[in-house]
Amino acid sequence: MTGARAIGRSVSSSARRPSRILGAVCLTFGLLSLDCRRLTAKPAPRPSTFEAAETLYDGGLKPGWQDWGWGRHELGNGPARIDFSKYGGWILHHDLLSNRFGGFVFRMLAPPKFGTFLQVRLANGQDDKSLPVVVVGPDHARKLSDGWQEIYIPWSQLDPNAAPFDRIFLSAKAAVGSEFVQLDKLLLSRPDPNAPDSVAAAAPAQRVNLQVNCRAPGHPISPYIYGMAGNALDMGATARRWGGNPMTRYNWQHGNAYNVGKDWYFENQRTDDYRAFLAINQTGHMASAITVPIIGWVAKDTQSYGFPVAVYGAQRAHDPNRPDAGDGVRANGSEIAPNSPKITSVEAPPEMMQKWVEAILAQDQKTHTRSVRLFILDNEPSLWNANHRDVHPAPLSYDELLDRTIRYGTAIRSADPQALIAGPAEWGWTGYLYSAKDMVAGAALRPDRRAHGDVPLLPWYLKQLREHERKTGKRLLDVLDVHYYPQANQVYSGSADAATAALRLRSTRSLWDPSYKDESWIAEPVRLLPRLKEWVKQNYPGLAISIGEYNFGGEQHISGALALAEALGRFGSEGIDYAFYWFAPPPNSPAYWAFRAYRNFDGKNGQFLGRSVDTQMSANVSLFASRDESGKHLVLIALNLDPSNPARASIALNGCGSLATRRKFVYSAEASSIVDQGAKAERALDEVLAPYSINVFDVELN
Repeated sequence: MTGARAIGRSVSSSARRPSRILGAVCLTFGLLSLDCRRLTAKPAPRPSTFEAAETLYDGGLKPGWQDWGWGRHELGNGPARIDFSKYGGWILHHDLLSNRFGGFVFRMLAPPKFGTFLQVRLANGQDDKSLPVVVVGPDHARKLSDGWQEIYIPWSQLDPNAAPFDRIFLSAKAAVGSEFVQLDKLLLSRPDPNAPDSVAAAAPAQRVNLQVNCRAPGHPISPYIYGMAGNALDMGATARRWGGNPMTRYNWQHGNAYNVGKDWYFENQRTDDYRAFLAINQTGHMASAITVPIIGWVAKDTQSYGFPVAVYGAQRAHDPNRPDAGDGVRANGSEIAPNSPKITSVEAPPEMMQKWVEAILAQDQKTHTRSVRLFILDNEPSLWNANHRDVHPAPLSYDELLDRTIRYGTAIRSADPQALIAGPAEWGWTGYLYSAKDMVAGAALRPDRRAHGDVPLLPWYLKQLREHERKTGKRLLDVLDVHYYPQANQVYSGSADAATAALRLRSTRSLWDPSYKDESWIAEPVRLLPRLKEWVKQNYPGLAISIGEYNFGGEQHISGALALAEALGRFGSEGIDYAFYWFAPPPNSPAYWAFRAYRNFDGKNGQFLGRSVDTQMSANVSLFASRDESGKHLVLIALNLDPSNPARASIALNGCGSLATRRKFVYSAEASSIVDQGAKAERALDEVLAPYSINVFDVELN
C-alpha cells in the first residue's frame, strides 16, 4: 500500500410534477431533470420539533464551522446579516460530513418584497455541482412572531443520495435589494429513525424471500478477519498489521527509520517503535502481524533521500520543504538511474531479520506472552522497481522472489520455529499472475512467466515452496497473503455519485462471484476468494489465506459502508483466515459503523458470532448468518443494496429452532450511527429493510 493510499430514491407520482417556474430554475442551473423533480417535490411532513445534530450558527458561528463569504455580511453578536443583492449569498464550511440528517433548519427575517428569493444547496471540494438546488418556498416555511420565519428543508431534498459534503450555500436566485436579510439558529437536525422521509416512504417495498439453513454443516469464522492497519481500539478489531510501503525499508536497529519511497521523494523518515505497536495491540487484545523487509536494504538514518538535486541535477519535482530532495524524474519525464542504494540505505541481509525476530521472542519470554502472530514477507514486491527503485531498480523476477522467500523465510524459521510466515503480500491482479519483469515487457510477451512453464506467478510460487519443504523438511510459508483493491474507475476513492456507488457495490462481487466480469481493465472474472483457495488446494494444501490489505473506497458514504459489510460477510462465509482493512475507517464514518455492525452493534460488544451458517440471498439483498456453539443464538446481517427501494424480507430459519425474540439494529443513509430499533417476541422474521441499509438481527431461539 502506498502512502497516498495511507491514506437515488424514487418519489411519489404526485411529486413528479414540478411547477413551470421551478422547472425554469432547474434549467437555469443546468441540473438534471431527476434532480429537478426531487428539489421541487412537496417536502416531507414537517416535524413538530427539531433536535440539533450540528449547530452551524446561533448568535455566532459554532465550533467546526467557518465563514467562507461571499456577499457583504456581518456575523456575531446576534443574527447573521447577509446582503443578497447582485445574486450574493453566504457559504458555511465544515470538514467533510457524511451523516444523514433530518433536515436543514434556520430562522429568517427578510423584507416581504423579496418574495421567494432564496435557494440552498450542499457541495464538497471535489464536486460543487451535482447536488440539487432547493428553492425555499412557502412549503418550507412556518411563520413566527415579528415577521420571522422558521425554514425547514428535508434532507431528502438537499442530499437524496447521501453524498458527503463540506459546505452549504445560501444564495439569491433572483435580483433583490441590498437590505440585509437576517439568519439565525441554523442547524442540521437529527433524523427520526421511526419516521422515514417522504422519498423513502413513497417507494414500494419489494418482497424478498431469504433463508438461513441451520441444517447445513457450516464452518468456524476466523476471528482474525476483523483486522486493520490503523488504530482500532474502539472498533472491536481483532488484529492489526504493521505494513505499507515504508515498512519495506524499516530499520529496527536504527532509531525506527524507514524510507517512504516514491510516495514522498524517496525520503528516510522516523516512524513509531515496533515495540509500542505490539504493546498497544496486546493491551487491546489484538493479534499482531509484522512486515519483515526482504528487499535487502533498509533506511540508514532518518534524514537521507534517494535523489539529491546536488547529485543528480534538476528534477521534475522536489519536496517543497526540502528543495534538494527530488522525485528522481527529469523535466522531460525520463527516470534518473540511481547511483547507489547506500545514499539512503544499509544492507539488510537475512541475518539482520533473524536478529529482529530473536529480539521479539526474547521480550516475549520476559512477559510470558507471544506478541506476533504473523511475520509477513515484505510488501508488494512486484512494485519494488517503482516504489523503491532507488535501491531496487530492476524488476523482480519469479526466481528472485522465490530466492528471497527461501533465504529470509529460513532466517525467520531459525529464529522462531513456531512462527507463522505469510507472503508474498502482492498488490493485486497482475501481481498474482505475472512478475514485475513480465509487466515491464508486457503481459502479452510475459517472458519470465513463459520461462517458468507459463504458469501464473502465485501457483508456481506455492508449488516451489511445497517442493522445498518436501526436500528439506522446512516449511517456509504458512499463509498465502495478497492485497486486493477494486480497479474499476473511481471505486477506490471518495466518489459517491449514484453511478459510482452502484459500481462500488457491484465490484464486491469480484471477491466471490464466478459470473461477474470485473468492470475494469481486468475485464474478466476475478472470483478472488475461491481462486486463492483453489491455488492453495492444488499447489500447497494446508496453507491459510490472508487478504493483507483491502478497501472498496467511499468510506464517508453509505455505499462504502455496504461494500465493507459485504466484504466482511464474504470473508466469513468463504472461510478466509485473515483480513486487514487499509487503513482504518474514519471515526463515526459510514465505514466505521459497518465495521461496528460485525464487532459491536449494540455498544455492549454485541458481535457476529463464531460459526458461519449457510444462507440463501436475493439479487439486491445479501444475508450473512452466524451462530454460537449452543445453536440457540443467531446473529444475522442483511444488506439492502438498493438505493431507492425498501425490501420486505421474509427470513426463513430452516432447521434452526423456533424463534423466541429478536433485537434489530439498523444503519442506513438516514442515520448518524447504528440505531437500536428494539426487541420483539416474534414467531417469524418478516422485516422491512430500508434502502441502502445494514440490518443486524440478534436472535434468540427456543
